[in-house]
Amino acid sequence: MANPFVHVELSSNDLPAAKTFYGKLFGWKLEDVPMGPGETYTMIGVGEGTGGGMMKNMVPGTPSFWLAYVQVDDIEAATRKAESLGAKVMKDVTEVMDAGWLSVIVDPSGAALGLWKPKAR
Repeated sequence: MANPFVHVELSSNDLPAAKTFYGKLFGWKLEDVPMGPGETYTMIGVGEGTGGGMMKNMVPGTPSFWLAYVQVDDIEAATRKAESLGAKVMKDVTEVMDAGWLSVIVDPSGAALGLWKPKAR
């Protein structure tokens, strides 16, 4: 399938509670990865299927939320195409350490979606 869903991410206002809840609910393997000074990102290992991550909510004034990411071949082109089709770019193309690049759009109906381009390994 072209452009599959590849990652699902929780932005939580109470990350320790979320980690405890989802770890116990689903038995997910949770692994903390340093993001920067005092910040961590928790990778979610699910075994088979699409994995994800958890992090502290970085959007002030919003409730905790899940965001799905779709893989694209050219993140700049996909982000600009989404914008030309009426999406709002909430986070423009941003490099994520050694992993790849992301952007976040909100479609014309108001739904948020992440776009993801992995780095070649």
